[in-house]
Amino acid sequence: MKITQLDHLVLTVRDIRVSCDFYTRILGMQLVEFAGDRKALRFGSQKINLHQHQKEFEPKAALPTPGSADLCFLTEVPVSEVADHLQRNKIEIIEGPLERTGAEGPILSIYLRDPDGNLLEIANRK
Repeated sequence: MKITQLDHLVLTVRDIRVSCDFYTRILGMQLVEFAGDRKALRFGSQKINLHQHQKEFEPKAALPTPGSADLCFLTEVPVSEVADHLQRNKIEIIEGPLERTGAEGPILSIYLRDPDGNLLEIANRK
């Protein structure tokens, strides 16, 4: 067997409406609704499915917990412009820009938190 790509991941969140607003308005993802009034956030060729805390869909993670994720997203928008956008929207930048190592080599990253406290890294490939 050989894994080739990530199709989607699931985030357990406290408030789906608040998460949808943050990820669409702040990060530019596209809201997708599918079977059973479920919500997801599409970006590129991936998506994030959202589960409401304590109302998760089965099967689910063993310990679904809001705020336990640490995710890195790539963007073609320069990190300096992303930082300006975050500041205009009153989103705190925790660290950065910093040089890091991504899956395919060097990246330049900034860090922030989503409404549930998940750590988000927004990066440019160098």
